[in-house]
Amino acid sequence: MPIRLLQTVTPEAEQIAQKFSADSLSTKGAEIMEVLRNTPPRELVEEMITSFIKFGIKVLIALVIYFIGAWLIRKFKHVIARAFTRRGADATLTSFIQSLVTAVLWIILIMVMIGTLGINTTSLAALLAAGGMAIGMAMSGTVQNFAGGIMLLAFKPFKAGDYIEAQGYAGTVKEINIVSTKITTFDNKLIILPNGALSNGTINNYSANPVRRIDLRVDVAYGCDAVAVKEKLMAIIGTQEKILDTKTPGAQDPTVVLSAMKESSVEFFIRVWVKASDYFDVSFWLNEAVYTRLPEEGISFPFPQMDVHIKQD
Repeated sequence: MPIRLLQTVTPEAEQIAQKFSADSLSTKGAEIMEVLRNTPPRELVEEMITSFIKFGIKVLIALVIYFIGAWLIRKFKHVIARAFTRRGADATLTSFIQSLVTAVLWIILIMVMIGTLGINTTSLAALLAAGGMAIGMAMSGTVQNFAGGIMLLAFKPFKAGDYIEAQGYAGTVKEINIVSTKITTFDNKLIILPNGALSNGTINNYSANPVRRIDLRVDVAYGCDAVAVKEKLMAIIGTQEKILDTKTPGAQDPTVVLSAMKESSVEFFIRVWVKASDYFDVSFWLNEAVYTRLPEEGISFPFPQMDVHIKQD
């Protein structure tokens, strides 16, 4: 007798399933053994082959769904990126929406695969709901980070490309996803900050305003002509084209003042305005220019010193 691959489940098998669900755990093993003894070997083989074939077909379908779904998810991410780019949307919003939509699509894909394998997704959903409280308590930090990401997206204290300082780290914001923010430091280290702590902490955004002020204190020795020092410092400032004046909105004219007379030096205070993108370049240049050019003009820098007077009786 040839083996029938498409044979349906027999009434005996349905009775076995009903008994298995109704009887206690102690009697199930005995009933199964009894059925195995009373069922002809050929029929058992047919049932096993049929079950394996059906399950194998379900696994193949699930794998096909997985590969197609994963491909569609990647394509959909690119579609979202292109759509937001064409509309000129903020890169921060784009990365956040991408990560959120990707997570939701992967959850849907996994549920579809489980349903394809014949597992009751309703029971699975009920199980997940029952364990939701425990999972939520265990992942309270993740939930907080997700809420922090929503807050950062809503209030926008910074965006991708801004240079910020937060949680003891400083760097350029690369992206904001659903639970964390990635920044790159000057020495090209990637720092991942949790959104929960980031949204509740202090954020110093150095790129929020188009112009920034550079403050520099210069100490010179006592005896130097104060007027000459101010003129030389203003001359140094005048050679840097990136230093702004009142013609630029938000900026002011460069200023040099005598700010303090210390124990061993006279302090002059320099205040100039530059574009936010030029801040570090001009700051480093100004330090080097002051250190190099003032001695050429006969203006010396002080050294720590103490005058000791000896009185003889």
